[in-house]
Amino acid sequence: MDQGIIRLFKILILSLLSLSYVHAQSSFVPFNDDYYHLIDRLEIKRGKFTEGFHSNVKPFERKAVVALTDSILKEGTINLTDRDWETIDYLREDSWEWTRGMIATDSLKYDKMARLGLFKDPPPGKKRKFFNHPADLYSIHNEDFDLHFNFTTTNFIGGDNSYGLNFGTRIDSTPSQIWGTSRGVEIRGMINEKLGFYTYVTDSQGRYPRYVDDFKQKFSFPGEGLAKVTRNRGTDFLTARGYITFRPLKSINVKFGHDHNVFGSGYRSLILSDNSSPYLFLRLDTQLGKFHYTNLYTSMVNASKDAFTDFLRSKKFAAIHHLSVNLTDRINIGVFEAEVFNRDSVGGGYDLNYLNPIIFYRYVESYLGSQDNALLGFDFRWLVANKASIYSQFVLDEFLTKYLFNGSGSWTNKYSFQLGGKYVDAFGVPNLDLQAEYNVVRPYTYSHKDGGRNYVHYGQSLTHPLGANFREYLGIIRYKATSRLSFYGTIMMANQGRDPSNNENMSFGGDITKSYENRNVDRDGELNQKIGQGIKASTAYTDLRASYSLAHNLFIDGRFLKRRINSPDESIAAKSTVWSLALRYNMAFRQQAY
Repeated sequence: MDQGIIRLFKILILSLLSLSYVHAQSSFVPFNDDYYHLIDRLEIKRGKFTEGFHSNVKPFERKAVVALTDSILKEGTINLTDRDWETIDYLREDSWEWTRGMIATDSLKYDKMARLGLFKDPPPGKKRKFFNHPADLYSIHNEDFDLHFNFTTTNFIGGDNSYGLNFGTRIDSTPSQIWGTSRGVEIRGMINEKLGFYTYVTDSQGRYPRYVDDFKQKFSFPGEGLAKVTRNRGTDFLTARGYITFRPLKSINVKFGHDHNVFGSGYRSLILSDNSSPYLFLRLDTQLGKFHYTNLYTSMVNASKDAFTDFLRSKKFAAIHHLSVNLTDRINIGVFEAEVFNRDSVGGGYDLNYLNPIIFYRYVESYLGSQDNALLGFDFRWLVANKASIYSQFVLDEFLTKYLFNGSGSWTNKYSFQLGGKYVDAFGVPNLDLQAEYNVVRPYTYSHKDGGRNYVHYGQSLTHPLGANFREYLGIIRYKATSRLSFYGTIMMANQGRDPSNNENMSFGGDITKSYENRNVDRDGELNQKIGQGIKASTAYTDLRASYSLAHNLFIDGRFLKRRINSPDESIAAKSTVWSLALRYNMAFRQQAY
């Protein structure tokens, strides 16, 4: 980032800090699909949207999650299962600094369950030095300082039968065993209840399933940045995220750091997801009653092969607006726009025209005479009868009006669409939750002329891991059988058009890191561009997992996965069976479902 934008950030932060002395601030709940589903389930069963956050704008503030449980307990009219009561206790214990000392409900003794009986109550008048609360290894909480320190780790062993197979004349001698270990720390807290902070650092090594390793060779480790290659197709990478956050006004939250941001209510997001590695950002969230308006300014990395300057990867930037409106207590709509750009050819740096928090970016693009990448879209969510939610997204990347509705299949018809739903306590079975989702992305959507303007960060899509030119069908089942044992199942089927392996420059529209100027024009000129064009690749993916909670945020995970890609191109076709057993503490389960 150039010196001008750094100075601008400093001035803005210092100015806002000077106003932030009257409003308490919370850190945010890290992204975790299992965790966020628990919140989503409670909101669905409550039958109306939460006052403290909009569920299509993530992450959530911890104090807002506790406020949701406060509302549920106060209303007392929601039909909760025993597992729901445990979820409320779990969420409150995990953000206990916002519970005003009232952590557990009267129905359960979650504190005892979370400690696994390993800790005896201290003598009256004394406190433990460690594990004062099940959620924290060490904590301090008073009016001046709030600190939560935790050790984090995931360790797994398993096998992948796709290693060691013969591929024509090439013999893969990699052992079939897979393993991984990650160790790190997580620190969060507040200073004077005004300035929140968060940092997370882990170091990871291992040999991961073959399909993950193949992805790394072309891009980087899924969801991460640079990954080093070690012996026997091993991987070594570092993860780091962190931010500060504060409120200059009661209704405005400012967040500055290096992390992910997500818009959407589904398993996937076609607007902005956590698929890529984290990135530098400045984010302002304004919530006024039923309105939640987000301004997001980012500095990202163009990891294209020709994007190095003085041995540094080139910079790219994105400016994003998202307006979320609760039309009723059950119906929400969101409107989104983004502009991705770089200025390497004209001196580099952030274009200050895009810092305007309320202007329409298409106007700015035309005003500047630029060919930046503009995207428009909307999202939708409807809570249905305290039993289900229906959600949707639509993103329009580019179009020509004369081609959009005439069925010509012009390559300029670049759009994506999502439709999905969740059904809790499905078919009257307590604690059984089902989710179905359909995603479709037209060829060349999210791509652009170069790596400085495509919807990509560090070689990975900012939305869906498949990129574009596909249809995907997802089914997810979640069942909490006991207080400690949960089952998860994911089925994914996708049909995508890939590029020929013998022509790196040809693009059929699926690989969004490629320039759309290398598009296929053999189909009626630039018309008749269809979803799935190119080399056919049909993916079937089944992922089954059992998770047993030993204590608060301490899990044993057993996983069985089958993945198959059918394609006439042998370099694309693949099949594998993967199993693993893991011990996980204070870390989200790494899904890697693609």
